[in-house]
Amino acid sequence: MSSQDELKRAVAQAAVRHVQPGAVLGVGTGSTVDLFIDAFAAAGIAVPAAVSSSERSTRRLLGLGIRIVDLNEVEELPVYIDGADEIDTRFCMIKGGGAALTREKIIAAVARCFVCIADASKRVAVLGRFPLPVEVIPLARSHVTRELAALGGQPKWREGVTTDNGNVIIDVHGLRIDDPAGLEARINQIVGVVTNGLFAARGADVLLLGTPGGVQELRR
Repeated sequence: MSSQDELKRAVAQAAVRHVQPGAVLGVGTGSTVDLFIDAFAAAGIAVPAAVSSSERSTRRLLGLGIRIVDLNEVEELPVYIDGADEIDTRFCMIKGGGAALTREKIIAAVARCFVCIADASKRVAVLGRFPLPVEVIPLARSHVTRELAALGGQPKWREGVTTDNGNVIIDVHGLRIDDPAGLEARINQIVGVVTNGLFAARGADVLLLGTPGGVQELRR
């Protein structure tokens, strides 16, 4: 196992402590979340159900005997646990490397507490090294690509990828994102955009950061 895998496993284990027994749990998507799902199931914490942000996580949760409910059936979601592709010092994030950004953003909007689990390589001073994913209605792909290029990035269609919502992903390379909230709002105003992978209007509340010296728990 690589050192990065060990860091991911450590933060996944640490995240189990944030699960609230007896309450529906929000679960994100990605390799670190896969490890969290396994650790959570092994811990045997009693929750009535989980809300999942992707078909991938849903399959894993169901396979471990955890009931899944639709977010529309949930009045309250105390905790949402998910990873990030990048997170800055203000707890703004880039997400969507796994193409689940829209459902992730919806669940994050409902949750009272967003716990981000990430290894130390994901912590950055300025967002943008990781390409920014944008989920787009297929009909609007060319139009949105031109609009994103006008913002100064290099947009590239993620060919062969269809989101769980039936849409396409455009990844915007070469951005330096000094104003995450402003850029998030601006991209979302482009006709044909479903949403983008900037989580700034609703960033993380807690960061569990896997470092060689152990898991750091940081709060916004």
